[in-house]
Amino acid sequence: MLSLPLLALLIAVALLFDFLNGLHDAANSIATVVSTRVLKPQYAVFWAAFFNFVAFLVFGLHVANTIGTGIVTPAIIDSRVIFAALAGAIVWNVVTWLLGLPSSSSHALIGGLLGAGITRGGMGVIELPGVGKTVAAIVLSPALGLVLAMLLVLAIAWIGLRSTPLAMDRRFRKLQILSASLYSLGHGGNDAQKTMGIIAVLLYANGQMRGGFHIPLWVVLACQTAMALGTLAGGWRIVHTMGSRITRLTPAQGFCAETGGAITLFMATWLGIPVSTTHTITGAIVGVGASRRLSAVRWNVATSIVVAWVVTLPAAAAMAAAAYGLSRLCT
Repeated sequence: MLSLPLLALLIAVALLFDFLNGLHDAANSIATVVSTRVLKPQYAVFWAAFFNFVAFLVFGLHVANTIGTGIVTPAIIDSRVIFAALAGAIVWNVVTWLLGLPSSSSHALIGGLLGAGITRGGMGVIELPGVGKTVAAIVLSPALGLVLAMLLVLAIAWIGLRSTPLAMDRRFRKLQILSASLYSLGHGGNDAQKTMGIIAVLLYANGQMRGGFHIPLWVVLACQTAMALGTLAGGWRIVHTMGSRITRLTPAQGFCAETGGAITLFMATWLGIPVSTTHTITGAIVGVGASRRLSAVRWNVATSIVVAWVVTLPAAAAMAAAAYGLSRLCT
């Protein structure tokens, strides 16, 4: 059992990760709406932060329960495992943020849990159903975002056959504000729940939870607040990569990318699957660019992003394993 001060310290570290998640993944919510100049950056982050915060009113807590009990066996989770998992995820987030790479905070956290959990209890601690659907989502979420965005581009092109480009631009500058709101809602609903699961399982492991495993309301509010504050802080290096380096977007195309991504996130969150918002919106942006022509996508940039995706799980796991080893040496 941890003392209350140490427990509070670990919860603070978890909320720091949630803040960095919002900072790192702010680009997911606002990159398209900023790059199309529908909203100025300072307004876009406030808009996204608000919908990040209110997401808990819309979605259940299925993703939080998956993270808390569905990645590694809850019985082996102790303070060292939690600390090491968060340390691995935070270090990887900071490294990729400095490099301007839109890697996945979600998969960094899952990689951290796996690395720390396996270091403590061996391969038998892995919860295969939860890990399996998470790994499947690495492929399926960007693919679904890509397909939905392409279908929306085709539908809008057919609907707008008799409209002038200026009329289409004006119409979708307004609609893109709606699509950005929906995407930010999906981002807050899926991403903040991952830290909720970490804090809840930490409380459960230390005997601070009555009535079985659940997510207390104060944990929900604290995580949504930390996520929203991180989004307010922005993540401009990654905004540039996501918003303009992959492909150039018009307001109509930005609407398609955000709406395709939002639909994917809504489905995953309701199913309790911890997907990467980064992967989802990147797939949607690539889909929009490819619907014009394949050469409209800067495939070298897209390739570097995919490499970051592939490396995230093992890199965060290795960092968490190292952090777990250091924590044992220091105590």
